[in-house]
Amino acid sequence: MPVAISLNGLTISPPLALAPMVGLSHSALRTLTLEEGGVGLLFTEMLAARKLPEENSSSPFLMRSECEFPLFYQLFLTDKEVIGPAVDRLQRLNAQGIDLNLGCPAPQLRRLGAGVFLTNDPDRVRQLIASLRKSTSLPVSAKIRLGESPEKEKLVDFCRMLEGEGVDLLTVHARMNSEKFCRKPRWDWIAPIKSALGIPVIANGGIFSVADALNCLQLSGADGLMLGRAAACHPWLFADIAREVYGYAEPGSGRDRQKVYFRFTELLQERFAPERRLGRLKQFTHYYAENFQFGHHLAIGVQKSNTLNEALERAAEFFQQLNS
Repeated sequence: MPVAISLNGLTISPPLALAPMVGLSHSALRTLTLEEGGVGLLFTEMLAARKLPEENSSSPFLMRSECEFPLFYQLFLTDKEVIGPAVDRLQRLNAQGIDLNLGCPAPQLRRLGAGVFLTNDPDRVRQLIASLRKSTSLPVSAKIRLGESPEKEKLVDFCRMLEGEGVDLLTVHARMNSEKFCRKPRWDWIAPIKSALGIPVIANGGIFSVADALNCLQLSGADGLMLGRAAACHPWLFADIAREVYGYAEPGSGRDRQKVYFRFTELLQERFAPERRLGRLKQFTHYYAENFQFGHHLAIGVQKSNTLNEALERAAEFFQQLNS
């Protein structure tokens, strides 16, 4: 029987998650990965807990189709006072879980003391997790990095604290707090965390192929994997990993790259207001263009476009030349 993660009555099957990514983990990409197959858990983009109660339901950050299940909403927060109203809103949005962002190193979060910068104050993290746990019966997850310095015992103790305060699922991005994406991930650092905890642990960082997935699992012993940028580069990679690593009956990887690209553009037009489409297409295309030998022509053409129609015309020209 294929591997799955059981979480408070929720089954994550396959044990593969789409990472929360600003500007990427929106309804269009979530739906595209579901259509391609293999993804078992979805996350929203990072949401500000303080602003969430007043966020319009038609907001691009809250846009969701019925097929997007299970969906965890990721929050960044710094104060206990905002947790109750935020959780109430997520209950009304039919969230399947709530994720606390403890791993984003974006500079704008530094001045707020949120994301990865919140982990500099473990007692504060403890209080926030405890308050979040008391406010909901939904699964609570957290996403972290490896810390400021190579202190594995300190990292494991921090993760034990998260579990002790009620975190049900932990995702570990296998890079230190200040390390860039170009740095090779330290998948082996996840192994002692997995050994120390009784909750499921998901490994994240640098997984761009089936071979990467196998290597990561061997070194980390993780219960599942989370794909980030690779989901925008290769939306079918979930299905490939589910089939070749976990034994799920998913389709092969002979996808028509052009059809996948234009399916994404269709989803953008279905889900978002006109003014919300072009920026998201540009961001997706930046990654998706890596599938083609001369993909930089696609990326540059779309990036220089001033309207969605112009971008679609330039993309069509690129694929016409590619196929000629």
